[in-house]
Amino acid sequence: MGGMSGPYVIRGSVSLPEAELQWRFSRSSGPGGQHVNTSDSQVELRFDLARTEALPEVWKERALASLAGRLVGGVVVVRASEHRSQWRNRETAAVRLASLLAEATAPPPRPRRATKIPRGINERRLRQKKQRAETKRGRTGKDWG
Repeated sequence: MGGMSGPYVIRGSVSLPEAELQWRFSRSSGPGGQHVNTSDSQVELRFDLARTEALPEVWKERALASLAGRLVGGVVVVRASEHRSQWRNRETAAVRLASLLAEATAPPPRPRRATKIPRGINERRLRQKKQRAETKRGRTGKDWG
């Protein structure tokens, strides 16, 4: 396989395992023309998430949980057909898969800690609120002309 631009890093030292990627090529859909979509330029990239050994166990569990809706029998599938060249579509698909896995394996965000609002801020808010109400009350046109 010549010219793939190196390991696609998911995060840190973990990258997509080339050996576990399954590629399928087919004709892109859409209107045909001279040479357009007549070459097998659509790329389908499959990665067996359920059986992979390349990801740390924790990541794998996270990914399986967060991608549950996308998986078909534990396999995640990414397609790319934007480019005319198969090679560029392969690049696109691999990058997409890497970023998908990066997102899926990211640790959950830290829970937000509620903080107490300083009294001064609250009082200022209420003061401004009162003032606004006064302004608006002064606009009623009772004693006009």
